Amino acid sequence: MIRIGVDFGGTKIEAAALDARGEFAARVRKPNPGDYEAAVAMVRDLVAEAERQAGFSGATVGIGVPGSLSPKTGRMRNANSVWLNGKPFQEDLEKALGRAVRLENDANCFALSEALSGAGARAEVVFGAILGTGCGGGVVVRGKTVEGANRIGGEWGHTPLPWPSAEERDAHRCWCGRSNCLETWVSGSAFVAEYALKTGEKLDGETVVERMRAGEAAAVRTFDEYVDRLGRALAVICDIMDPDVIVFGGGMSNTKELYDRVPPVTARFAFSDVFVTAIRPAKFGDSSGVRGAAWLWPLEA
Repeated sequence: MIRIGVDFGGTKIEAAALDARGEFAARVRKPNPGDYEAAVAMVRDLVAEAERQAGFSGATVGIGVPGSLSPKTGRMRNANSVWLNGKPFQEDLEKALGRAVRLENDANCFALSEALSGAGARAEVVFGAILGTGCGGGVVVRGKTVEGANRIGGEWGHTPLPWPSAEERDAHRCWCGRSNCLETWVSGSAFVAEYALKTGEKLDGETVVERMRAGEAAAVRTFDEYVDRLGRALAVICDIMDPDVIVFGGGMSNTKELYDRVPPVTARFAFSDVFVTAIRPAKFGDSSGVRGAAWLWPLEA
């Protein structure tokens, strides 16, 4: 049994064929063309290539996408790749592939992969936090993703920064049109933007982290503020969901200091006298999205 997963990212599209054990039988990727019709065609071609390499045809296809399908219109919405919004993406993909396709928010796919066999394996409630170019969240309960009645389950990145200081209040405008979304505070992009605001230097996140470790004052302050904001943001998740495990993905998840420093902040703001939620890095890194997308279909499908 082969299942195909597609990770539809803002900069690249990846298709992978997974066998019954969850091992990769094929894996192919190309840059996202940034154009709707071209992207639909690219997904079709990548799925065909993954099947060819795996020696299997007619595989199920699950796709992790930014944003979600509206339950009202069936069209895409809430995608930071804004050219997807308003498009009948699932319908067009099914026509292009000649089969049924399952679509799910990419953060939910990430969380599903980590909940089934990754850093959240055997946990009842898992929250996956994407801390990369954007900021997203995925919810898995007893091995199943939670979309919710409005299909916005896990849309953590577009909730506001909690307990803001006077300086933080209404400080950022998000691409979605609202102010102070978490995406503007705790994404990897927000981290480097904050450093640039302090110093005038536009550097990548790894370089800023290296400077923090070397003791540079601006980088230390940027990281301290990032930890405080991330801890506050996760406290709200804990108050609502009380997850057993929180798993970090995205570029910032590679910063090992987060796993020692964020839990005490979250514990301070969570409405509890104890805090035992584990906060861990993803086991499968950037492979989790495509693995979770494949697993939108059960083996017996």
